[in-house]
Amino acid sequence: MENKISPKYIMNLISKIEKELWNQYGSYKNVRYYIEKWQEWYDEFESNFTIYEKDNEKIDLLKTLHYMDNETLIKIAIDLGIETPGFIPLIPIFKNVLKEEYPSAYDSFEKAFKQVMEFPDIAIGLANSTLESIIKEILAKIELEESEIINKTLYELTQIILKKFKFYPDMELPIEIRNIGSSLLNIAKNVEKLRSEKTDFHGKISVDYKVDEPLYAYFIINAIATMGLFLDNYYNDVFIKEEDVDDEDIP
Repeated sequence: MENKISPKYIMNLISKIEKELWNQYGSYKNVRYYIEKWQEWYDEFESNFTIYEKDNEKIDLLKTLHYMDNETLIKIAIDLGIETPGFIPLIPIFKNVLKEEYPSAYDSFEKAFKQVMEFPDIAIGLANSTLESIIKEILAKIELEESEIINKTLYELTQIILKKFKFYPDMELPIEIRNIGSSLLNIAKNVEKLRSEKTDFHGKISVDYKVDEPLYAYFIINAIATMGLFLDNYYNDVFIKEEDVDDEDIP
């Protein structure tokens, strides 16, 4: 795969987006309202893309989509429920959770997503940092001492949080739970290993292998999004619910 999205892929994606927008919204006015919600204005005159119009001042949807940046196109496709093979279906959900609950992790993840195509090795390193931040935030919320988590690697942090969540893979657990714990540990271990050995984060010489395939970075970021959402959901479902229980509410 080249370090950019295939023009053929984008052409096909635009065709699907255009068709789906007319199917879902049915009128020039509603389609324009939808597209406008994706515009981000940097100042009075500059935004992330231009909305083009026909002679009758109605939106020229096809031209607007063709001159839109690829990242926004993919986000729109995901939002509309259009399949985007090779890309990340969890991005909108994951980014919303990060923005609301994990601002430091959100910044790392935003940078990671923007680097995937051109610098996949950097994206992997930033994805590693994203998950580290999420785990540290959760551990801080359950009042773990800062000295217990400072300077810990992703793998070490994952071990700590699995023990706190009580599904660290030891023999006292059912095999299904052990397998979940083992899978999470393996993800953390291998992402950390990629970051340390196959990216520029720890320095490389000319003969060293460095990840240069965007497909690998997409896979890693997808795994990080899945794992991050799982840990956040587990924390909210188990720890928050337990804290919210009032003795007076118990019959």
